[in-house]
Amino acid sequence: MRPEKKQMERRAFLRISALAGGGVMLGLQTGSQLFAQGRGGAPPAPPDPHNYIRVAADGTVTIVAKNPELGQGVKTMLPMLIAEELDVDWKRVKIEQADFDDSKYPAQSAGGSTATPTNWLPMRQVGAAGRALFVTAAAQSWSVPEGECTTASGRVMHKASDRSLGYGELAAKVAGMPAPALANVTLKDPAEYKIIGHTQTATDLHDIVTGKPIFTIDMKLPGMLFAVFEKCGVVGGKVVSANLDEIKKMPGVKQAFVVDRPEVKGPSLLADPGLVSGIAILAETWWHAQSARKALKVEWNEGPIASQSSVEYAKRAEELSKQAPQTTVRADGDVDAALKGAAKVVEAAYSYPFISHAPLEPQGATAHFHDGKMEMWTNSQQPGGGRRQVAQTLGMQEADITLHMTRGGGGFGRRLTNDYLVEAAFIAKQAGVPVKLLWSREDDMTHDYYRPGGFQYLKAGLDASGKVVAWRNHFVTYGEGERAMSSATIGPAEFPQRFVTNYSLLQSTQSLGIRTGALRAPGSNAIAFVTHSFIDEVAHAAGKDPVQFRLDLLDAGAAPQQAPAQGGRGGGMPGVNADRMKGVLQLVAEKSGWGKKTYPKGTAMGVAFHFSHRGYFAEVAEVTVDAANKVKINKIWVAADVGSQIINPGAADNIVQGGIIDGLSELMSQEITVDKGRVVETNYNRHGMVRMAQAPPAIEVHYLKTTYDPTGLGEPALPPILPAVANAIFSATGKRVRSLPLSKSGFGWA
Repeated sequence: MRPEKKQMERRAFLRISALAGGGVMLGLQTGSQLFAQGRGGAPPAPPDPHNYIRVAADGTVTIVAKNPELGQGVKTMLPMLIAEELDVDWKRVKIEQADFDDSKYPAQSAGGSTATPTNWLPMRQVGAAGRALFVTAAAQSWSVPEGECTTASGRVMHKASDRSLGYGELAAKVAGMPAPALANVTLKDPAEYKIIGHTQTATDLHDIVTGKPIFTIDMKLPGMLFAVFEKCGVVGGKVVSANLDEIKKMPGVKQAFVVDRPEVKGPSLLADPGLVSGIAILAETWWHAQSARKALKVEWNEGPIASQSSVEYAKRAEELSKQAPQTTVRADGDVDAALKGAAKVVEAAYSYPFISHAPLEPQGATAHFHDGKMEMWTNSQQPGGGRRQVAQTLGMQEADITLHMTRGGGGFGRRLTNDYLVEAAFIAKQAGVPVKLLWSREDDMTHDYYRPGGFQYLKAGLDASGKVVAWRNHFVTYGEGERAMSSATIGPAEFPQRFVTNYSLLQSTQSLGIRTGALRAPGSNAIAFVTHSFIDEVAHAAGKDPVQFRLDLLDAGAAPQQAPAQGGRGGGMPGVNADRMKGVLQLVAEKSGWGKKTYPKGTAMGVAFHFSHRGYFAEVAEVTVDAANKVKINKIWVAADVGSQIINPGAADNIVQGGIIDGLSELMSQEITVDKGRVVETNYNRHGMVRMAQAPPAIEVHYLKTTYDPTGLGEPALPPILPAVANAIFSATGKRVRSLPLSKSGFGWA
């Protein structure tokens, strides 16, 4: 394979600046169009090429990790890309978390499995440019051609004269050198990789397992007060009165006051308002603040949303399903005629609930307003959007707000919204002292931006040979008119669109009184359950093997087309590539021994695949269901195509397996319901997670490496596991699962 060369735009350049102690700092400026700031952020200014790499005189290399770290491993992965091309030993690398600064670091966000595809080329170019500079410096020192020099382990070697110099020894010379021509910056042949493609221990791992204070929840400042914020359980509810005089007299309490949402232009209360009405209590410790909160007596004006309930949502969905759809999202061919002429018609209604993100670390942030400026410590997935919301709410300039990015204990999309950040800033400014706001678990679960529930009413037509000739889906979701709530849509490129000649996707909406947002694999986490459960129904009706039926369906598809933007499921990315999906489906069938095993009654396999966030995943689940409907997951096989490289294999396996476990939790027991406008489930006892004893003994992960650039892993592993298990349950019991969670259908963990 020839070395990969990349030409960047003409204005890109390297800038070198000397560091104290004889070190060097390198930074590469790249085209800003590569790094559009994520949701909520303004387009970044051209990056200041200051710091990505610091090389000290002793050869120690410090690499800046620019993106938020919430457990997805990006704080390790991005520096790996730089270190590989810089050609240094990983053991000599130190990693430093960047503060949020869009004048220095573009695309400082986390979400949508975008870190790998966005940074795969630019971060390698940062390292390669640094390596080229050290080669030039050494060649000049020895008066030899650069082409005679090689690098390894942070040293430049000249084999002909048996000389070498360490990067630390060259740092001072490199500091005064002009930038190399970017057309000559050569990237390594992948066959030469020593860091990429090799498991590296996660940064911070030792600190995590030894309990070091590295998370947002651990933050402390001198003179800091702890804050809690009581909000109405009904969205839009406002404080009428409260017993604040009594609260202020309680032990440890320093301040208590009503927060009124300021009138700011922006999203409605059901979108992302940032700040809402409530009561702030500040105390010497969080325990004092929370204890005082329990004594609060608040009268709320709850507004019209207080009449809504999950029972009414389901009733209204059934009514809408029998009416003409409000919107046609996609219409190919003549579905009505094809259904009328079909040899067999399969019809089913599916539903799935709202789900809370429920990260282990509840929402929280620390803020200190002083000298007219705001300084904050946050784990936001979109710090740029958070800074802007804080500025708008407080009437400040964004330049006067500093965001330090701390490690987050999970996010899964919840920290894409910055309400907790705005609350902390507002309370701190009013309090006049440093404040750490920390939500309780109940706050986190009852004031979430939930994965939307939904209802899908499907019909499929089969010809005499068992081929799908028609597919109709009336999707009843939440929104107003044609505008659906956040993450509550099915885009016009979701499978099996383009793979069935006569296809229609129809949509109706009903109003909703809780907020929705992106949950890990947004949209796809529910769409895959419905689509591949129904495909299994259709395959069964056709008398076909479920794997072969899917392969046949993929063979019937059109060439991949450019899809319109679709709220986080790889918006703007091509639709399903049939060859890539067939590749992972065939691989998982092979690895699982699909169709080659004989099982006793009550044990069976199920299969599913899904394309999500640029990733192709197919999964097989083997389950056993006993006479009491207790489900045991025996084993899961996973096949994935996320491109040409698995950057950190150990971390990749971990995040895939974690996505599977997450999906099993959604499948079995997670559900958010509404009564009188309020969320009913308030903690893990009602919104359960898979326990260690319930997890499958083995999750076997296989990667199909292709010629495509690498993509992310945080989202796409999750969606297929829900239908794979549901389909296995049907094969084992004959009972079709059409509504989640399984616990509502009488199933439970063995």
